Amino acid sequence: MASSKSDEQHLIVEFKTSTRNRDRVNTLLQEFVGPAREEEGCLYYNLYQRSDEPNTFFILDGWANEEAAARHGESANVKRVLEPLLPLLVSPPSIIVSSRISD
Repeated sequence: MASSKSDEQHLIVEFKTSTRNRDRVNTLLQEFVGPAREEEGCLYYNLYQRSDEPNTFFILDGWANEEAAARHGESANVKRVLEPLLPLLVSPPSIIVSSRISD
């Protein structure tokens, strides 16, 4: 069943680290990308690093619906990467969840 744009769920997840841990955090965050893009319901999944704050990374990802986004959050790969990642962050990841309202 095709989903409509109003069913889509889009996330912005921000990760802040220290300069000392930046390269390791970058490497770990890269490990989210490939497996996520293969998950059912993934519309897009991209990792970014802020130009003005290089210790801040964020993932923009889109999912066909809330269920697909929730499955991603519970995936074995996400849990595997978060275990070594979370101690390297200066604060817990920030997650903004939104619905697309434009075409």
